[in-house]
Amino acid sequence: MAQAVLAAIEELRRLNVSALRRKYQEVFGEESRSFNKEFLFRRIAWRLQANAEGGLSERARHRAAEIVDDSDLRTRAPKAFLPPQAPSNVTCAVDHTQPQRDWRLPPPGTLLTRRVDDRQIVVKVLDKGFEFETRRYGSLSAIAREVTGTRWNGLLFFGLAERRRA
Repeated sequence: MAQAVLAAIEELRRLNVSALRRKYQEVFGEESRSFNKEFLFRRIAWRLQANAEGGLSERARHRAAEIVDDSDLRTRAPKAFLPPQAPSNVTCAVDHTQPQRDWRLPPPGTLLTRRVDDRQIVVKVLDKGFEFETRRYGSLSAIAREVTGTRWNGLLFFGLAERRRA
């Protein structure tokens, strides 16, 4: 690789995000939508190398154009796809004083079941809390602890969530 290109790339490493965005505008002829320093650095460095060494072959460009023509891939949704913004004089009331219901929980009235040893555990989902053996509980974890005697994540215990792998 030419020494001038290497020097230009080394200079890019010292630039901050706003300077990289200006350089991107200069190199690509359009404004970048990204504010990610590493992304901007890599894109500009690649373009500098491509300009110096010739970039992709004509055959590779032609094949890439074929692939693009066959795909309906977008990196972002078109602006017309998003619903129009509500007028500024319209307000939406949301009560933030009450905790929001966990989206992973089934609707109230649903019965959750789990077999533990020879015992069938049946829990009824309420508007606020849960009912197990005629007693009310604030969480599924409390019921799981009552049943097993050990601490459990209630959502995992009743199969409403999966354990995340590290």
